[in-house]
Amino acid sequence: MNEPLFAGRTAVVTGGARGIGKAIALLLARHGARVAVNYERNEAAARETLGLIEGAGGEGLIVQANVASPDDVDRMMADVRARWGPIDFLVNNAGIAETVPHGEVTFARWKRMLDVNLDGTFLTTWAVKDEMIARRFGRIVNVSSLAGLVKKKDMIPYATAKAAVIAFTRHCAEAFAPHNVRVNCVAPGLTETELSRSANPGLIDQIVAVTPMGRMAQPEEIASVVRFLLSEESSFITGQTISACGGRH
Repeated sequence: MNEPLFAGRTAVVTGGARGIGKAIALLLARHGARVAVNYERNEAAARETLGLIEGAGGEGLIVQANVASPDDVDRMMADVRARWGPIDFLVNNAGIAETVPHGEVTFARWKRMLDVNLDGTFLTTWAVKDEMIARRFGRIVNVSSLAGLVKKKDMIPYATAKAAVIAFTRHCAEAFAPHNVRVNCVAPGLTETELSRSANPGLIDQIVAVTPMGRMAQPEEIASVVRFLLSEESSFITGQTISACGGRH
């Protein structure tokens, strides 16, 4: 019988309680990884995801942290290490989004988008990269957005932060590659999650209409890209961004 793909590996999935993060956490656990599910406020959702992991025979842990807080991130990683030892996989999925005309963009709104989407990705990466380099093994996948690749006139702060995540991925990959630490990125298009379902239905219809595949992505479809980038099936891939958007880009 073949050993599970990620047997013996420890993964941290930020924003892992719902949506794309939840799908990623469940898929990694299904492939044998020990999965730390990070959440900031919705403990009930995190416990539900943990229950699904354990109910399927996997091993999980929920860890509360605001990824934009250095102290929270350090505590989160320390909790994971205390339970399972060194961290092998990091999936930077936590993020927030906002659609707002440029005339309503304030510095506070700008700062909030960058704090979570960009600073959070930096802080979690910096919290694990030294041990990955020392062990000569690590796999990091950052979740950006199609908004980081195409023009979004009403998402200037969000799109800028997500574009910066793509650049961050590229440069970290270059720096860490000699140490067998790979860093890649996935840029999802519109995906069917609680967040998207709460958006303007007319806007969703407009996006679907210009998507060649004629539909939204399912969270599991984005998770499968992350699984590939963490696995040795992608062993010669680093610094890349895969746009999973149904052909829109």
